[in-house]
Amino acid sequence: MTGGRRRAPRRQAWWRTRTAAGGLAVAGVVAVAAVVWPGGGGERSAADPSKAATAGVSPSASPSPTRSYPLSEAPRTIPAVREHTAARGPGWRPASGGRVVVDDAALADEGKLLAGELKLTYAGREDARDGDVELGLNDGTGGPESYTLTVRNHRVTVKGPAEAGVFYGTRTLKQEVHGGGTAPEGVVNDRPAKPQRGFMLDIARKHFTAGWIEDRVRELGDLKFNQLGLHFSDDQGFRIASDTHPEIVSKEHLSKAEVRRIVALAASRHITVVPEIDSPGHLGAVIAAHPDLQLRNVSGTATRGAVDISKPAAADLVDDLLNEYADLFPGAYWHIGGDEYQALTVANPAASFPQLAAAARNKYGANASVADLATGWLNDRAAVVQGHDRTARAWNDGFFRGGTVQADDGLQVAYWTGKEIGARPPAEYLSAGRKVINYNDEFLYYVLGEPQTFVYPTGQRIYEQWTPLVLRGTDPVPARYDAQILGGSFAVWCDLSNAQTQDQVAAGIRMPLRATVQKLWDPGKPELSWSEFSALAKRLG
Repeated sequence: MTGGRRRAPRRQAWWRTRTAAGGLAVAGVVAVAAVVWPGGGGERSAADPSKAATAGVSPSASPSPTRSYPLSEAPRTIPAVREHTAARGPGWRPASGGRVVVDDAALADEGKLLAGELKLTYAGREDARDGDVELGLNDGTGGPESYTLTVRNHRVTVKGPAEAGVFYGTRTLKQEVHGGGTAPEGVVNDRPAKPQRGFMLDIARKHFTAGWIEDRVRELGDLKFNQLGLHFSDDQGFRIASDTHPEIVSKEHLSKAEVRRIVALAASRHITVVPEIDSPGHLGAVIAAHPDLQLRNVSGTATRGAVDISKPAAADLVDDLLNEYADLFPGAYWHIGGDEYQALTVANPAASFPQLAAAARNKYGANASVADLATGWLNDRAAVVQGHDRTARAWNDGFFRGGTVQADDGLQVAYWTGKEIGARPPAEYLSAGRKVINYNDEFLYYVLGEPQTFVYPTGQRIYEQWTPLVLRGTDPVPARYDAQILGGSFAVWCDLSNAQTQDQVAAGIRMPLRATVQKLWDPGKPELSWSEFSALAKRLG
């Protein structure tokens, strides 16, 4: 968990307010003159440090009235900024004649987006002037998603070591001036606690339109999420067009052109789309077109959703798909599933599925088990996506204790549940050095229709009780594992797909998404109460 919080209190006493240079910004010492907004009227004169006793009264030499400003308060945003250095001044708000300028052509996309949102002019690489927003790259050491936002001298500067951080600075500014508000004077230094901040959507069980997904991308970007997971293959459907296996694609699906638009929009918001083809379970839609690949037990009974991993043709088909979609999803991550393979949920897998037991022994030796064969399957799929320079992740119940075959060291653990029979606690993965992403089904699973023991998660419960350390149930793992927990993902699963419409899903996840990103950006206790946070979310829209 991160260290002590350094955000300025809402009404910080003058003796505790420090400037960025480490000095004290003392109340009443500097009288700051009134501001002229771009295109507006009024006067502006220089601050006079000799007039400490006459704050709010203009120097006798000046023909124009001046005013002093109270110390600024930290901006109210979601997620909250990590640090704010208060200052005296009028702040900034967009006005006629204001521009967005950049110091590097690489920031053109961020600049044009912000200019459109704030109704300013995008001027490209120009020197900043009063009323402008300047975006720039620097040599900051806070990481690629860090940024510094400075409101001073009637203008705003947003700088960071990489484009992503500058983009997040523009999201902070957008929220600050939402609805005609003012960005407070001073300096924001901000960065996320966790590098992976995700939202996962099950589009296999329920078809979501491309337009609806694009709306979520815009929402995620404004909230500083950086991953969108698309689970597009399951028993109920396969929802993206395929050139190599068109026979498996469901009637309602996304075209590749639609996916490319989603991926491009996500990239413009610095969001990586993480695709998932779950295997060797959850392949019912694929099996419907290839019944010869269906897993059957010793009695010949079909096992729903599971392919027979003793058959090379099953691996060939899945690998065809992984290779086909590699170019469609150019991001750094692939989710390869691995969960709930039904052959491993029976009392004696070897007796129930003798063909799997025989294949395990043939491939890995006399002591190999069905679990070893499943681990080998997972490793082989990981190798395929790794061949495309992707990092693979798999669900935690696809990793097994002991055995002849061990899961690939590079596989990241998507930890979602401890409710399965024989489920391994998070500490087993962490103590082995695994990197983990938090998908805790107790807090972060929005399952349509609330089947089994699921209930719709609330933003308040996430906000008040969950942190990235809470991987299973409600108890956190030891803080020494914090660095191995890469982040978390809120997930929508569509088990009962007709239980809610698209619009109902969007409304239902609105506050849970905001609470989740707050705790991923800064896992410490939030400064605002839940009622204050909710009111802020309502105001920001």
